Amino acid sequence: MIQGKVAIITGASSGIGYATALKLSKAGAKIAIGARRVDKLEELAKQITDNGGEVYFQKLDVTKREECDNFAKAVLEKWNSIDILVNNAGLMPLSFFKSLKVDEWDRMVDVNIKGVLYMAGSVITHMKEKKSGHIVNLSSVAGRIVFPAGSVYCATKHAVAAFSEGLRQEFSVRSNIRITSIEPGVVDTELNNTITDESLKGFVENTKKMQALQAEDIANAIHYAVDSPDYVNVNEILIRPTTQER
Repeated sequence: MIQGKVAIITGASSGIGYATALKLSKAGAKIAIGARRVDKLEELAKQITDNGGEVYFQKLDVTKREECDNFAKAVLEKWNSIDILVNNAGLMPLSFFKSLKVDEWDRMVDVNIKGVLYMAGSVITHMKEKKSGHIVNLSSVAGRIVFPAGSVYCATKHAVAAFSEGLRQEFSVRSNIRITSIEPGVVDTELNNTITDESLKGFVENTKKMQALQAEDIANAIHYAVDSPDYVNVNEILIRPTTQER
């Protein structure tokens, strides 16, 4: 049960992070939310408190290690515990490699990989010392299947999947820290808004025609994983819309 546990959620200003914060709060967890858009965090925090939940929020850029460390320290000072980390912050500016959108590659590597490493690093010593914790990393179906225009994005999500398995092997048996990789297919969130490659307009339009997953569907999967009994380590959840073939 997660009643009374402390959960950190990154990228909580919209989509999956926002929905997960609401879901875990309703289940009784204390919620620490971080993102760059403070106005959205304020809206979410009000929703949580209006529902009787406990929440802490702070501006957070996961590409900056110091901000990740300071966020974790602030949460520990407030509640003296971090039980769950949901590494949700991510970007998906798909593009064909030949377009050479190097700045977008760099940003994806910084957010999707380094951000996950930095946040996990900011909580792991605490979790290891108390011999308990749960780290949930948001990978993707793109962490299993590579597709045209997704080579860099897929590479970042493959990295998250590999990192999650590495954490499991290092910490689950020795330190009782559970690790879960969540791998969504097409979800109706703001991710597609980061695509700037004009040649992918057709792809974006096609995904809009699909009955996509909702952010709440992924929040439900995360809740299932973190609310499982302590002896159950839900390592991976791959979840696609029924109409998504690959």
